[in-house]
Amino acid sequence: MERLKKYMTHMGAYPAVLGKWLAVGGLIGGVGGVIGSLFHIGVHYATWARGAHPWILYLLPVLGLVIAGLYRVTRVEGKDTNAVIESVHFGRNVPVLLVPVIFLSTVLTHLGGGSAGREGAALQIGGGIGFTTGRLLHLGEKDLPLATLCGMSAVFAALFGTPLTAAVFAMEVISVGVFYYAGLIPCLTAALVGYLVSLVMGVPPTRFTVADPGMDPWTMLLVIFLAIGCAVVSILFCRGIQETGSWAARLLPNPFLRVAVGGALIVGLTLLVGNTDYNGAGMEVVERAMGGQVDGWAWILKLLFTAVTIGFGFKGGEVVPSFFVGACFGCLLGGFLGLPAGFGAAIGLVAVFCGAVNCPIASVFLSIELFGTGDLLYFAMACAISYLLSGYCGLYSSQTILYSKMRAEFINIHTNENEEHHG
Repeated sequence: MERLKKYMTHMGAYPAVLGKWLAVGGLIGGVGGVIGSLFHIGVHYATWARGAHPWILYLLPVLGLVIAGLYRVTRVEGKDTNAVIESVHFGRNVPVLLVPVIFLSTVLTHLGGGSAGREGAALQIGGGIGFTTGRLLHLGEKDLPLATLCGMSAVFAALFGTPLTAAVFAMEVISVGVFYYAGLIPCLTAALVGYLVSLVMGVPPTRFTVADPGMDPWTMLLVIFLAIGCAVVSILFCRGIQETGSWAARLLPNPFLRVAVGGALIVGLTLLVGNTDYNGAGMEVVERAMGGQVDGWAWILKLLFTAVTIGFGFKGGEVVPSFFVGACFGCLLGGFLGLPAGFGAAIGLVAVFCGAVNCPIASVFLSIELFGTGDLLYFAMACAISYLLSGYCGLYSSQTILYSKMRAEFINIHTNENEEHHG
């Protein structure tokens, strides 16, 4: 009888945990959905205002000074997506002020024409929301990381309309090689609620239509060649941003001077190029790439604009710029190889994203939610190749890679560490 009682008590814990995380995930998802939708609307109107009043571009250096001042006054200098990842790893505090500061700073970056995205900022906003909500709910130290992941899932889903990708990405990006299965229920719940809230608030999900070339060995071979190129581009993208940031910090140690110079460089580059395709997120160029219409140098120029914007201290995300770079490169090389240019752009978008964030599973789900399931095997192969060949390079230096990409070996290094002895 005693044994039966213990068994029933043990089994009763599972429904209790289910109920707890449905409630917590739903709450964080609701809050994250509202704030994420407002963030999307803010970035949208900032982009619209810059398009309606082109002279705003010349204010970018001044807006950069405002951003640097916000970070200095609120004492969140140096806090970025890496801080959110470290919170999940080590339970470190995510400053609640990071949420409004990164929100406003990213909107100002887009208003002035800086080349940045939204989803990287979404991880910081969501992480801050999740961590703060978990603290308010008095969650234990083992549950706080899951609450942080919930927030990341919710805001990502609200911004991009890809709830499955958002949930898997939040669980996968922290430690490559270990999937946080305990986060399945809370992250999926938060992502779904955040997504539904965004629909109610009028935020349209991102979807593309590309031609399905049909499954055949020759097309798969061409996709493999394209994926190899995308892996190289993902390394260039990550290294370009990081090296530019390191170089700028050494040359201009004062953050106010650095961001003002960066703003002036973006203004100069925009005038030199002669159009505004490379300012802001650039999703309209991604859409053109899906239609097979893109300039051959577009991916290089976007990489340059993003490296200067992020490297010199402006705020925003790197994910959408990686979409831009990948789609334009894929359109170019895919067309050269003989693939339908739009299909090449779709492969490039997903493969460069995968190589940059080291998240192959989330990248495959991204292909499903953005493009449908017709070409899933092509996308899966492209993600697998890009993940392997990108090595241990990545956007987030706090990301932990626990297992080697080349053999069944535990290595436990951080992204961008020297891995020559780990293989």
